[in-house]
Amino acid sequence: MAQLAAAVEIYTPGTLEALNGTDVHLKCSFQSHAPITQRLTVSWHFQSLAKGPTEFVFYYHEQAYPPETGHFSGRVTWNGNALKGDASIMIWNVSPRDNGTFHCLVKNPPDVAGVAGEIQLSVVLKVSFSEIHILALTIGGACALMIAIVVVVVVCRQRRKARQEPKVETELPEKEKLRRDPAEAQEATLPGEEA
Repeated sequence: MAQLAAAVEIYTPGTLEALNGTDVHLKCSFQSHAPITQRLTVSWHFQSLAKGPTEFVFYYHEQAYPPETGHFSGRVTWNGNALKGDASIMIWNVSPRDNGTFHCLVKNPPDVAGVAGEIQLSVVLKVSFSEIHILALTIGGACALMIAIVVVVVVCRQRRKARQEPKVETELPEKEKLRRDPAEAQEATLPGEEA
């Protein structure tokens, strides 16, 4: 009986923004209808914004084969796990020269290669204010507000205790005099009786 082949499905984020000089995780996951075997290959290529020739970025077949020459030499490492459907790579120290489209292609015979996944990378010199920043500021503001409320409650309780403590201190010496020397209190009344 002949084994049926299907296309490997590849998933990428589509677009990605990175800050100049940082390291970037290019996520590429895949799903194959055939079991993962030693025949699986992953290849990454790059197309610059200038639409020049496509440049080799990375190749994986049982082990990683980073480029030995070219623009990405020494800057790309394998960051995936083929057995778990992950064909991701890391690019170190990105620069504006890395602006362009990265193509991730996975082959797992007998499945045929599907449409290559694409990531449009935009390397910026300054991070733009995004929804993540707004979320972080909101959470940080809420935490700061909660801490301020706790501090106010603690300070109010301390002041309330401080106001109550002097009253207790003024009452204590009088009670202590009576407790200390009841005979002294009787002597004070005895001379008055004699007079």
